[in-house]
Amino acid sequence: MGEAWMRICRRLRLELGEDVFSSWFGCLELDALSDEDACLSVPTKFLKSWIQSHYTNKILQALASEFPTIKRVSIKVRSSTRPAAPQRATGGHLAPTSCGDPDSVRGRTVTSLASSPLMVASAATLPRKTASMEGYEAETLTGSPLDRRLIFSNFLVGASNQLAHAAAQRIAFAAPGDPLLFNPLYLHASVGLGKTHLLQAVAHAASSAKHKVIYLTAERFMYGLVAALKAQTAIAFKERLRAIDLLVIDDIQFLQGKSIQQEFCHTLNALIDSRRQIVIAADRPPGDLESLEERVRSRLAGGLCIEIGGLDEALRIKILEARIAAAKLVHQTFEVPAAVVAYVASVVQTNGRDLDGAINRLLAHASLNGAPLSMETAERAIRDLVRTPEPKKIKIEDIQKLVASHFNVSRADILSSRRTATVVRPRQIAMYLSKLLTPRSLPEIGRRFGGRDHTTVLHAVRKITGLVTTDGTLSEEVELLKRMLLE
Repeated sequence: MGEAWMRICRRLRLELGEDVFSSWFGCLELDALSDEDACLSVPTKFLKSWIQSHYTNKILQALASEFPTIKRVSIKVRSSTRPAAPQRATGGHLAPTSCGDPDSVRGRTVTSLASSPLMVASAATLPRKTASMEGYEAETLTGSPLDRRLIFSNFLVGASNQLAHAAAQRIAFAAPGDPLLFNPLYLHASVGLGKTHLLQAVAHAASSAKHKVIYLTAERFMYGLVAALKAQTAIAFKERLRAIDLLVIDDIQFLQGKSIQQEFCHTLNALIDSRRQIVIAADRPPGDLESLEERVRSRLAGGLCIEIGGLDEALRIKILEARIAAAKLVHQTFEVPAAVVAYVASVVQTNGRDLDGAINRLLAHASLNGAPLSMETAERAIRDLVRTPEPKKIKIEDIQKLVASHFNVSRADILSSRRTATVVRPRQIAMYLSKLLTPRSLPEIGRRFGGRDHTTVLHAVRKITGLVTTDGTLSEEVELLKRMLLE
C-alpha cells in the first residue's frame, strides 16, 4: 500500500503541479482502505476543509488508478499527540515533513532553465522555509520566501508590460517621504506573463533599501491568519502586518472566506490610511473577482490597475534568446538558428512558460540526437505547444459601451432605472448579448446592470430572443453588434 500511495502522490504532483502539491498535500497520509472507502488524514482542520472543498475528486481519481474499487474518500484530522514520523513520502521520494506550508508556493526549486517567463536565468533560489501552524508567529515578519532571480535587472521589458514595469520601479525605488502616487498598485495578467516576477522584484528592491517589506501569497495570508487564530495570537499577527512599510500580495484571486476577506479589507484600510504602500497581483481585474466581497473589490479598484498584456512577437524573441544564452552556459554546443527562433516565437504565443518548454524540448532534441537543429526538427519538438488561439474574452462593460454608442445613449442610461423606450430596448439587447457572449450567470449580469434582479435579465433575454426571429431589422443590428464584439 505504501508503494501504491507513493505512485498516487506522483500522479497528483504531475496533475496539480509542484506548487499546489507542496502547499496542500505535503502532510496528507493514507491511513486505511476498505472495499470501497479510503481514509486519509491531515494535521489541521484548515487543511482538511481546504482539500475537501477543492481536491476531493482529484484525490478519488488518483486513488482509483491504483485501487479501482474505491468510490469514496474521507479525510480526518490526525491527533496532535500522535508521534510524527521523521520522513514522509512526497510523490515518489522521501522528504522532511512540511505540513503543506504555503511558503513552498513561492520558494521554488529550479526545475527548468528558468521559472519566470521574463527572466534571464541565473543564480539558485533561496532555501525553502517550513513552518508549522503553531510556529507561525515567528514567520510573520518574513512572509513567503523570495526567489533571488526575480529582480528588475532580469525582467525583460516589452510593449505589453512596459507600464507595469515602470509603475513597479517607481514604487520600489521611492525615497522616504515621496508621495504615494499609486496605492494600491494592482497588476493583473494571465499565467506566465511576469506579474509574480514584478512583485518579487519590488519586494527585493524595497528590502535592499531597508524598508520593512512582507511578500505573501493569498494562500499564505489565509494560512497565517487561521494559524494566528488557532494559537490565539491574532492581535499580534495583525499588528505586525500593519507595522510594515510595504505589503506585497500575490494571487489575490485565491482569497477565500468571509472573515478572512473582512480582515484583509481592514488591513488594506489601515495601511492606506497610515500611508503605507500596497502592491497586489491577480489573474483578472478587481471587478471580475466575483469571489471577493464588494468592499474588497472597491478598495482594490481605487488604486492604479494595470493589465500586463500578452507577449508580443518582439518580446517573445527576446525571451527565447535569453533562454538560449542561459542554456549555452551549460551546453556549449547548443545552437538554435535564427530561423528556428523566429518560427518558435511566431507559433508559441501563449506565455513565457511555454517558451521555456519550447527551449527545453529543442535542447533535448539537440543533445540526444547529436544533430544540428533544423526547422523540421523544431516543428516536431514543439508540436504540443502550438495551440489554437482561444476565443476572444468579452467583458460585460465592453458590451454596454458598444450598445450604448450604437443606440446613441450613455452607458449610465443603460445602468439607470429609466424606463423610456429609447433606453429599455438597448438595455435588453445588452443583457441578451451579455448572456450570449459571456459565461456570467443571470444574477451576475443583473448586478452589472445596476443591481437588477436575475428575473429582469431573464425577461430581457427571452424578449430579444423572440424579436430577432420576427424583426429582420433588429436581427441585423444584433448580428452586427455580435460581430463587432467578436472581432
